Amino acid sequence: QVQLVESGGGLVQAGGSLRLSCVFSGGIFSSYSMGWFRQASGKERVFVAAISWSGDSTHYADSVKGRFTISRDNAKNTVYLQMNSLKAEDTAVYYCAAGNKMPTIATMYAFWGQGTQVTVSS
Repeated sequence: QVQLVESGGGLVQAGGSLRLSCVFSGGIFSSYSMGWFRQASGKERVFVAAISWSGDSTHYADSVKGRFTISRDNAKNTVYLQMNSLKAEDTAVYYCAAGNKMPTIATMYAFWGQGTQVTVSS
């Protein structure tokens, strides 16, 4: 069974940086596109970024474009989300997900991690 485990969240001041990691196990990592979503308290889960199985193609939400970078290391079964110039509105629980064809809709991802909290203080 596929499992995803996120790490790297925490408390950071506005303008700071964090790097999230998500380790994949229980399947063939390189056969999946990977996505990052986030869910702020009381709000729905929304798309942040996605990367193709090879890493050659990426896609970002407009709200994070130019500040966040998604990458993956297929040798380490890990996907990353580098977050720079963080803002208070980036505060949320961040989830990684495994799916196909880099969808931006959460329901199209088959597997999910448990999430990691990111809090940005202003």
